Amino acid sequence: MPSDPLRRKPFVFTGICVDPRPNSDIAAALREGAAALVPVTDTPRLEAEVLLAHVTGLTRTAILAHPERPLSPDERARYGDLLARRAAGIPLPYLTGRVEFFGLDFVVTPDVLIPRPETETLVELALERGPRTVVDVGTGSGCVAVALATHLPRARIYATDLSRAALRVAAENARRHGVADRIHFLQADLASPLRGPVDMLVSNPPYVAEEEWALLPESVREHEPHLALDGGPGGLRVVRRLLADAARLLRPGGILLVEIGAGQGPEAAALARAVFPPARVRIHPDLAGRDRVLEVLL
Repeated sequence: MPSDPLRRKPFVFTGICVDPRPNSDIAAALREGAAALVPVTDTPRLEAEVLLAHVTGLTRTAILAHPERPLSPDERARYGDLLARRAAGIPLPYLTGRVEFFGLDFVVTPDVLIPRPETETLVELALERGPRTVVDVGTGSGCVAVALATHLPRARIYATDLSRAALRVAAENARRHGVADRIHFLQADLASPLRGPVDMLVSNPPYVAEEEWALLPESVREHEPHLALDGGPGGLRVVRRLLADAARLLRPGGILLVEIGAGQGPEAAALARAVFPPARVRIHPDLAGRDRVLEVLL
C-alpha cells in the first residue's frame, strides 16, 4: 500500500522542522522558511519568498497579497526540499535556476558562475564605448555577451569559454533574449582561435587569489565552478594572458576591459603599462568604490 502523503515525516534542518501538511498556508510557510534561512543569509525573508514563488509559480507580489492561500502537499514538499538545500549552503540562483543581471533574466546552473551586480560596471563601460566587434573571454552564463548584444544591436560578438557545459548555458541565454544570431560561441582557451582586429576585448576572468581562497564564503567555494574563480597566486594569472591576447587581437585604438578584484588595481595597471607603454590605462571602481575594471585604451 502506498504511503499516505499526509503522514510524511517533516523536513528537519538547522534545528527547524518544516511540516509538509497540505493545510499549511503561505503565511506559515514564509515564517518557517525565513526562520530556517537565518543562519545562511542576511535576507532570509526575501529568499523564503523567492523560493515559495518558484515552487508555486506565483509572483512575489501575489504571494504577499494572498498569505491565506493554502499549499498543496506537493508544493509543501518541494518547498521544504528547497529550504533544506538552501540551508545547506547551495546558492539561491542554483535552486531557482534564474538570476537577474543588467535588467535581464538569465538561466544559471552549477556549471557557471553566478552573475554579480559588480560585473554590471564592466557592461556599462563597454556600452559607453560603443564597439562594433567584441570578444567576451570566459563568457560563463553569457551574461556580459548577451547584455552587450541586447543593447548594441549592430555589434558582432564572439564569446569563448573553456567549459562546454558553460557554453550550453550561454547559448540558451542568447536564445532566450533573441540575440543568438549575433553571438558566436566558441569552446577555447581564452581567445586562442580568433584573429583580429577587433574593437574590444572584455572579460570577467578568474581573479580570486590562491592565498585568499579560504576567505571566500563556503557557498562559493563549495558550489560555484572552481575554474571560473581561481586566479592563481596573486589572482592575476589570467589577466597576464589576456594582455597578451589583447596585443594580438585589438586594432589601433581598441579597448581592453577586464574585471579585477578589489585591491588588485595597482598591480593590474602596472602589468598593463608594461605590455602597452603608450596606452592609456585606468582602473574603474564599482559602486562601492572598490577596484573593479582595468581599462586599456591602445
